[in-house]
Amino acid sequence: MNVTQESRQGTAVVIGGSMAGLLAARVLSDFYREVLVVEKDDLPNGPELRPGTPQAFHPHRLTPRGLELLERYFPGFNEELLGHGAPSSLNGYNHMSNEHGILVLGPDPDNHASCTRALLEWVIRRRAQAVPGIRFLTKQEVTGLLSSPDGASVTGVLVRERGSEGQRRTLAVDLVVETGGRASRLTAWLSELGYEVPAPDRLHLNLGYSTRRYRLPEGMERTWNVIHTSGRASEGTATGVFGPIENGLAESVLYSAGGVYPTTEAESYAQEAGALTSPVLAEAIRGLEPLGPPRAFRVPELVRRRYGHMTSWPAGLLVLGDAFCHFDPIFGQGITVASMEAELLEECLREEREQPRAGFELRVLGRMQELIEPAWWLNCTAALRWKGVEYAGAAPLEGVEFAQRYFDQYHRHAMQTQSMELYGLFWAVNTLFAPPGELVRPELVEAVLAGAPETDRAWFDALAQQHGVRPAELPAALFPAFFRSAAAEAPRA
Repeated sequence: MNVTQESRQGTAVVIGGSMAGLLAARVLSDFYREVLVVEKDDLPNGPELRPGTPQAFHPHRLTPRGLELLERYFPGFNEELLGHGAPSSLNGYNHMSNEHGILVLGPDPDNHASCTRALLEWVIRRRAQAVPGIRFLTKQEVTGLLSSPDGASVTGVLVRERGSEGQRRTLAVDLVVETGGRASRLTAWLSELGYEVPAPDRLHLNLGYSTRRYRLPEGMERTWNVIHTSGRASEGTATGVFGPIENGLAESVLYSAGGVYPTTEAESYAQEAGALTSPVLAEAIRGLEPLGPPRAFRVPELVRRRYGHMTSWPAGLLVLGDAFCHFDPIFGQGITVASMEAELLEECLREEREQPRAGFELRVLGRMQELIEPAWWLNCTAALRWKGVEYAGAAPLEGVEFAQRYFDQYHRHAMQTQSMELYGLFWAVNTLFAPPGELVRPELVEAVLAGAPETDRAWFDALAQQHGVRPAELPAALFPAFFRSAAAEAPRA
């Protein structure tokens, strides 16, 4: 947006310099004269792993929506990634498989980079550091919030050099944005200020990653952009993903949930890869030079805070990213949701500047709560297929068991018809590029049912009769409301 330097006023502080923090800082720089990013780590000077992102070694894939928004806020970042050795997706193919079959998508018409989280974050951070008004305070830890005597507004933060027991100093600011990730202490800070914070929704996932990197032979012809083999969750069969990253390397990850973790033993890794629903990933890594043993990553649960449902909230405080809600990494939604939240923050700040109204912060949080709802529901619906995964929330999730059965028939139909359009649409919805309502268009539901086994059609018909709707209208009737509203607005292909 076009904002003059003279129109920027005040100081904002962003807690945390990860991707959500960098996006928040970039948006805030259009509205505040000074934006301070307080980061616990000593940030590396190159594309290196850092302690504050334990997930950084494992695969990261930017979704089309995430790429679109990152390019908007940091123009040219994709070209810079390519310039640092990240391979391009252009003209490549994606090998997608599940229990119903195999589908090859491509050639890819886009020139998108594939890279590690370390390279992505480094490139974005350097661009944020070059934005006038953004300043980084590294090796600094926020230990609490400053507030007005009645706790009605947040006026700054308490900061201490990390690892030091010395005296804390204060930063008085006009806005605090918490992007401290899964380790966020915001709930405790709000409680200290006297706010009653609702219990979060929790998906007890117990997921495990096992990631291994390989060196690709020089001059090797690249066959695939991505190999994605979906597991049989009900049987505990792992999901596998393989793809190239920068500087002639590739990475492979095995994923499963419910407490049955993939191996981290070098001798067993290829064997487990060979037990996937398709042998293609095992064939891709056969003969490649490993760059060390597999590394584990564990996520005991996913948490969605209910900040947007609170009746009172201090002025001068916002939250986004994993500190608000974090997702199953296998879908690659985290950075995309953070980008969408940053876009929403920009829209709300613009509206507030043009027409100030009381209750700004709660309005922002309420709209963010709505924004994350589809991604959270899709995460839970997929994860609850795994034995041992349990959900604990303020209210039951709508339509999950029905959705699992419908989505299973949807995938069966897409594979049987070899429909790149249908398969791509499902991933577009899961990666937040297309509205969920696209999956429940009556004509699409009818096509899925036409190819379903007789027992499933009979079950579908009986359930539709029970709810007093046509079978083609059943998914829209049983799924959450955001499916229905999105369906009404969804563009037709």
